Amino acid sequence: MSLVQSRKGYFGEFGGSFVPPELQEALDYLEEQFLKYKDDQEFNDEFKFYLKEYVGRENPLTFAARLTERLGGAKIYLKREDLNHTGSHKINNVIGQILLAKRMGAKRVIAETGAGQHGVATATACAMFGMDCTIYMGMEDTRRQALNVFRMELLGAKVVPVSKGQGRLKDAVDEALNDFVQNYKDMFYLLGSAVGPHPYPSIVKHFQSVISEESKQQILEKEGRLPDVVIACVGGGSNAIGAFAHYIDEPSVRLIGVEPEKAATLTKGVPSVLHGFKCLVLLDEEGNPQPTYSIAAGLDYPGIGPEHSHLKVSGRAEYYTVTNEEVLEAFQLLSKTEGIIPALESAHAVAYALKLAPALSKEQIIIVNLSGRGDKDVEQVFHMLKQA
Repeated sequence: MSLVQSRKGYFGEFGGSFVPPELQEALDYLEEQFLKYKDDQEFNDEFKFYLKEYVGRENPLTFAARLTERLGGAKIYLKREDLNHTGSHKINNVIGQILLAKRMGAKRVIAETGAGQHGVATATACAMFGMDCTIYMGMEDTRRQALNVFRMELLGAKVVPVSKGQGRLKDAVDEALNDFVQNYKDMFYLLGSAVGPHPYPSIVKHFQSVISEESKQQILEKEGRLPDVVIACVGGGSNAIGAFAHYIDEPSVRLIGVEPEKAATLTKGVPSVLHGFKCLVLLDEEGNPQPTYSIAAGLDYPGIGPEHSHLKVSGRAEYYTVTNEEVLEAFQLLSKTEGIIPALESAHAVAYALKLAPALSKEQIIIVNLSGRGDKDVEQVFHMLKQA
C-alpha cells in the first residue's frame, strides 16, 4: 500500500501522518472541520453544556489528607476524572468528537478500546445522539474487561473482538484503521487516545485539556499557587496530555508520566512510524512493534502520542515506570486511606506519587490525575490478590 507523508502536525520530530492518499483526503477534511469548529462559539457552548449537564463537570480537585499524612511529605491532590459519567476522562474527548461527527453528517461511528472505558464512553454518546456504533477490542481485553463489553452492548454498540496479534489494544487500533481506510466516506473514526495520524493527537489534546484547565484554576483557588508536580499514567497518552496541557508553558511545574514496566515506551522506545504517525515505539530485533503487557489494559500499547515523545526527548516532561506489585499496592492503599478505588491505569500514577511524595517537603504540592475509577478492575484485582 503506497503511503503519503504529511508534514503537518509535528511536535519536534514526532507526529505527522503516514497514510494512503485517499485516507489523507479524509484526514485533511477532518482537520478542516476541526479548525472550523474548535473556536466556534456555538460549538463550544454546546460542548460546555454537555460537559456540565451530561458528564458532570467540573469535577473536584480533592485533597488526599489521610494519604498525605501517611506518607509524611508533599500535599497530594487528586483530579477526579473518576467521577465523570462513564467513569473516566475518556468521555471529555468523546463528547467533543461526537459533536464534530454530528456536524460532519456522520451516521456511523467506530472506535478502538483497550480497557473498555473509551468504548463505553463512545457507545454512551452514540446512544445519546442516535448514531450507529462499532467498537474494536482485542480478544484478550474482552476477556479481561468482560463487564465493559456488556456495558457497550447494553448501550447498543456492536463490539468486534480482534484475535490477531496479541489480541490487545494495538490490534484493535489496526482493525479500526482498516475499517476507516475502507469506509471513511460515510463514517467517523472516534479515536480515543492522543495517538494516530494528524490531526487526531491535536484533537484529543484539545478536548482533554479541560482537565488541566480546571485543575490549574482549582489549585490556585485552594493553595494560591501552581503545583510543584503533575503526575499522570501514560499508555497512548490522552489523560496525561490533558492533565499536562495548561502546565506545559509553566516551567516551574514538573510533568511526570508513569508507564507500566513491561510497556515502557517512553523509557525504552526508539523513533519509528506506528499506526500512521511517528513516535517512540518499542521494537523487537526485527524492527516490528514489540509485544507489551500491563495489568491495566488501557496502558498496553507499544507506542505513545507524538507530543509525549517530544516532551520526553526535549526534557520538558519526565517518564518513569512502576511494577505490577507497586500498582496493586497503590490500588489498595488509596482505597483504604481515601475511600477511592482507582482504575488500574490510574493506580500507576498513584504508585509513583507514593514514592515521590515522601522525598518532597510538606510545603510542596503534587496533583495526581485520577483518570478513572476501579469498578471495571475489582474482579481482576480480586483474582490477582487471591493467587498471590
